[in-house]
Amino acid sequence: MKSVRHQRIEQLLSEHDTLTTDALARLLAVSLETVRRDLRLLQKQGVILRSHGRARILRHDSATLDEPFSARLKSHHTHKLDIARLALGWISEGMVIALDASTTCWYLARQLPDMPLTVFTNSVRVCQEVAKRERITLISSGGVLDRTFASYENPALVSLLRHIDIDLFIFSCQGIDSEGGIWDAHAWNAEFKTLLLRRAAQSLLLIDKSKRERTGEVQIGTLEQVTEVITDEAAPALSAVAG
Repeated sequence: MKSVRHQRIEQLLSEHDTLTTDALARLLAVSLETVRRDLRLLQKQGVILRSHGRARILRHDSATLDEPFSARLKSHHTHKLDIARLALGWISEGMVIALDASTTCWYLARQLPDMPLTVFTNSVRVCQEVAKRERITLISSGGVLDRTFASYENPALVSLLRHIDIDLFIFSCQGIDSEGGIWDAHAWNAEFKTLLLRRAAQSLLLIDKSKRERTGEVQIGTLEQVTEVITDEAAPALSAVAG
């Protein structure tokens, strides 16, 4: 049965850390196409990560997978500042932009000039920064406060977004897999990003190089849905998929 084979794949990858697709096919005594189908499904479920003809198990007990906001602030902060500075070039007066609860968007909010602009966000920290600028109209998603991730959880988000036209959605993520899938670790933040990615006229994905070849608990979407990827390294493959 397929479910038994999937369990065997997980077991093999746990034992060997990483295996080629050819090796898995031999060990399972099935065709390469069967293994590829199984791996695609397991990756979509967030169980494994595929890259360059190999697969490895995704270990969800990693401390870096779902870190609180305060911990993420200390990670790659110089790169995040540079990425946020590049994103500023996309913002102009009169726009309605949406920012997620990522630390990179917080760095962006700190650099926003005080100009006629509307900012919609689910981030407590972004709200605190934007509130200092008198000419910016601030709209919070509201809802229940998640203090660990400094974000709001609002079940009425879909209804709220019916009344807001987003020109530009700027967000980050937990990781991007080898096939262009965009992943996040926290279910509610992932839902916020999925909705905004679908509704916004344009979108910017802000990632540092640590997010490459990485996945998470929930898939947000794909690079094909993103207008532009802004990163701290030359990444033509990402730009080609996103564009």
